[in-house]
Amino acid sequence: MAEDADWTKRRLDYQPPHIDTSKAHSARVYDYILGGKDNYPPDRQAAEELLKAVPSAQVSVRQNRMFMHRLTRYLAAEQGIDQFFDIGTGIPTSPNLHEIAQQITPSTRVVYLDDDPIVLAHAHARLSSSPEGHVAYIHADMREAEAVLATPDLTATLDLNRPVALFILSTLHLIPTQDEARDLLRRYMAALAPGSFLALSLSTNDHTPTTGDQAQSVLKAHGIPVLARTQAEVTELFEDLELIEPGVVLVNQWRPDTDTPEVQASEVGLYGGVARKP
Repeated sequence: MAEDADWTKRRLDYQPPHIDTSKAHSARVYDYILGGKDNYPPDRQAAEELLKAVPSAQVSVRQNRMFMHRLTRYLAAEQGIDQFFDIGTGIPTSPNLHEIAQQITPSTRVVYLDDDPIVLAHAHARLSSSPEGHVAYIHADMREAEAVLATPDLTATLDLNRPVALFILSTLHLIPTQDEARDLLRRYMAALAPGSFLALSLSTNDHTPTTGDQAQSVLKAHGIPVLARTQAEVTELFEDLELIEPGVVLVNQWRPDTDTPEVQASEVGLYGGVARKP
C-alpha cells in the first residue's frame, strides 16, 4: 500500500522531540510502578510518594494492565475488531495491545497516541507490527481531537468508515472536569463508524475515600492532577453508547479470567467498562 510506504519513510525520518525530565509525567510514573526502567528522578520521587501514601497503587496499575489485555482479546476474538486506537498508551510494556490483537487477527491495525515524547521514542525503537498488520504512533495532546483524527499516520492506518476500538485507559481522569471529558469523548466517537467501541478506565475513590484523596494530593503536588469519579459518573461518560456486560465495574471485575488474581475492592482504584456505538 502506498500509505504504508509513506508511513515507513516518516518512521525512518522520525526525530523525537525534546524530553523534559525535570518534572514527573504520568506515563513515566506508571512505568516505574509497573517495575519499568524508562523513568527519571522526578518520576520515581512521585511514584515513591504515591506508593507510600497508597501501597495498593501497584495493584491498581497491574489490574488496569490486565484489564487492557482482556478487553483486547474480547474485542478482537468475540467482536471481530481489527482496528484499535489507544490514547495515552504509556511506555511499551509487553504484551502490548497490538501484540495481543495480532495474535488473534494478524492483519490488525493499531494507532498509539501519547503526549510524552519518551513514550514515542521507545515505541519507535521497540514496537513492530506483524507483517500482515500495521502499527503507527502519534505524539499529540488528546484534547486536540480534530487535529489528531486528521493526522496522516492515523488516516493512513485506520479506516474510520469501519469499526474501531478506541481505548482511553487510566488517562481520561487527567481531564479536569466531567463536562470537558464528555465533550472530548463525543468528538472522538462522532468520527467513528457505527459498531465501534469505546473502552475506558478511570480513577475512583469510592472504596478508598481517605487514601484516594491522599493519592490525588501527591500527584497534584507533582503537576499531575487527577479527577476521581464515582461509578455513576464513569457510567455517564458512555452516554448514548451500548454498555457491554457487566457494565462499569472495578477493572479486576470486568470479565475476569483464570489469570486474574483475587484482590480486595479497596486495592483497586479504577473503574472500567466498554460500550458499543449503535
